[in-house]
Amino acid sequence: MQIGHEREQPHRDPHEQQAPFQIPERMPVFALPNVVFFPRTYLPLHIFEPRYRQMVVDASAGGQCITMALLKEGWEEDYYGNPPIYSIGCIGRLVSVQPMADGRSNILLQALERCEIRQEYFEKPYREATVSVLGSGVEPTLAPEVRQALMAVLEQYLRAREEAATWESMFRNDVSDEILVNTLSTYLECTPLEKQFLLEAEGLHQRARRLNDLIQFMIHDQHGAKGWG
Repeated sequence: MQIGHEREQPHRDPHEQQAPFQIPERMPVFALPNVVFFPRTYLPLHIFEPRYRQMVVDASAGGQCITMALLKEGWEEDYYGNPPIYSIGCIGRLVSVQPMADGRSNILLQALERCEIRQEYFEKPYREATVSVLGSGVEPTLAPEVRQALMAVLEQYLRAREEAATWESMFRNDVSDEILVNTLSTYLECTPLEKQFLLEAEGLHQRARRLNDLIQFMIHDQHGAKGWG
């Protein structure tokens, strides 16, 4: 598996669906050591492992959904088995599958909702699980002062790294709070454990505040060492 390096456009509206979409209760789980998926974002992946080739075939023919989950520490000892995973993940809808002649494929996942993994199944080459959708709660927007504080610390961080131009589109007022917070959570250079901490936040306000704290930590980290993990 390889992750596409091109950043998805933050202003793209993931709500553009032709009809209501039914999320299945049981679905494949794609567990990786370095990917945390956030709602309202997109994830391009290159699929080449035989078990995950089969996963894509089955998901395409079935519920059209794959749950992305983060592997816990120590996964290296049993990567080709079923090492432990964090129970909070994110459901992705297959919006594009580009098969190749040799069985590999490029796929694009659209993140729908956070979920809790309830029970795992190991009958197939890949892991499956029953999941409970956690949803995004009742916080469609941030309090203005929370967004302003986040944008201020983000601008400070980007100026220090001379990357402000890269993120210019995120400073537009028409970028929704949810897309802003989740896109930042996806693409800022923090550890997978830090991103998992952000994903597990209970609501948009908590995630925004955790993100603010993390960016401040990164600003003040004089030696370039990452992390809370």
